[in-house]
Amino acid sequence: MAVSESLSDTTRQVLGRSVFIPAWLILIGCILLAPLVESLSPRLRYLPFALSLLIFGLPHGAVDHLTPARTVNTPVTVRSMLSVGGLYLSIGGVYLGWWFFAPTSAAIMFVFITLLHWGQGDLYAILSFLDADHLPTRFERALSIVTRGAMPMLIPLIAHPMSYQRVLIGFIELFSVNTVSIGFLFSSPIRNVVTAVIIGLTIMTIAAGAWRVYTGASARPYLIDAGEIGLLWAFFIALPPIFAVGVYFCIWHSLRHIARLAIIDHPSRQALDSAHIRPAVWRFVRDAAPLTAAALLFFASLYILVPRQPNNIESLAAFYLVGIAALTAPHVVIVSWMDRMQAVW
Repeated sequence: MAVSESLSDTTRQVLGRSVFIPAWLILIGCILLAPLVESLSPRLRYLPFALSLLIFGLPHGAVDHLTPARTVNTPVTVRSMLSVGGLYLSIGGVYLGWWFFAPTSAAIMFVFITLLHWGQGDLYAILSFLDADHLPTRFERALSIVTRGAMPMLIPLIAHPMSYQRVLIGFIELFSVNTVSIGFLFSSPIRNVVTAVIIGLTIMTIAAGAWRVYTGASARPYLIDAGEIGLLWAFFIALPPIFAVGVYFCIWHSLRHIARLAIIDHPSRQALDSAHIRPAVWRFVRDAAPLTAAALLFFASLYILVPRQPNNIESLAAFYLVGIAALTAPHVVIVSWMDRMQAVW
């Protein structure tokens, strides 16, 4: 199987300069400055998530109403946009209701949904932006998704369990005072199992890719893939979870998805093929602005509805992430559909 989008060398060079290399440099810089980040006040550690309201994070899903039509190269219609709206109201509404009735299981589900979604975002970037051929089978692609998604979602659990636990409890406390039941997730036996699983996934992913290169696959995309896995390991071990995940959300996951959106938008694709990035950036800003504003109104409404309104920086961040969770569920459905249409599977 091959990803259906065939990118020009010019577009790949533009994406490398504007998406990949800046993200690598920022993560490396954060690792080198890890002691300084550790000394930051709690408010500053949450700064990446605050910035994600308008910079890449929240807006990266705000073009979903245009995405299905553009993916299959058909005109965007009122009907196509209303279909996406219905998906958000149904799936997002059901998942949001879940938080009100069973916040503990909803919070745990959010971890797994995000693991899947962030892994699938990286898989598409590897296959399309890098033109990789070392992941030819569905099993190897699924292995890549789980391994990549485990980096931001599970490494902080084993490297910074107390901080991770506080964040998860913050989700639940917006809806319930009963948070005792999640304590077992952070016990030494569970963390040891998770550690063994992530290490095993990493070894399997790197070894499978190395075998493909040995048998004829391109070495450069594989080396970038393996190098990114190593970089993510170091990044999420070295940095406090809330800061690390916030940075990753903005400049890694969201930026790569925005690049994917540019590829399926014909005028943006033409601009990238001509090595002009500004028209593509402008079109994304224009397209994302209306639903980013709508999402902010959604957060304002949700603030009124949550049983225990946030009153400090940690609970505000938890509240924001619960809102992101409700928006992520339908967004994952759309991205999964894109994967199918673009022959990722």
